[in-house]
Amino acid sequence: MKHLRLSLICIVISLFSITAFADSPLTSTNFAAAYTDQPMVVAAGKTSGYINNYIMDYLAEPKNPVDVKMAIINEFGWKISGKNNSEAFAKYLVDKRGYADMKAFAEKGTADELLSMAYIMALDDYFNVDKAIIYAEKAVAKNPSSRTFQLVAGLIKAQKAMDGDWCEVYRITDKIRKDESLKNDMKPEAVAIIYEYMDIYGEYCKK
Repeated sequence: MKHLRLSLICIVISLFSITAFADSPLTSTNFAAAYTDQPMVVAAGKTSGYINNYIMDYLAEPKNPVDVKMAIINEFGWKISGKNNSEAFAKYLVDKRGYADMKAFAEKGTADELLSMAYIMALDDYFNVDKAIIYAEKAVAKNPSSRTFQLVAGLIKAQKAMDGDWCEVYRITDKIRKDESLKNDMKPEAVAIIYEYMDIYGEYCKK
């Protein structure tokens, strides 16, 4: 009986954890809704969450706008259930883009490729975003003036902050909002969707 009670407690804790994280920076900021006028975002919504070569070609093309690329990844969603889009994208980068391996990619990848990998990786496993943060930071270092870069990296870092200080979850993206030096390369409607959710955490800064 004691073991049964312990098992039930563990299950409840596990379910609470899943529920809490299902309402989080990476899972509750559906800014792709602002890009329904973009054919590639619409196409991504018809893949059941799986990345494909057609979409990876788009993500790797330097001429394509980075905000649309991020909206495509956002449209994949976070309920992957065994799918591994980051692994598929890693294979694509090595096979099609000519990187010797992922270590070479981490050092030589373009800013857009690095940010795409970071966001894909974070949505693949939003419980463990440490490696995604590394890619995101490398991406931002190559394009620090982009609001899109800062916001996507900020969402990933805010997800990590959920483990501890929830006021910090708010501060991470609020700092980006206040930075007027950034290039506004994301639709205002998309930015509004992100902050509609992120501002909820402002309450934790008042305690």
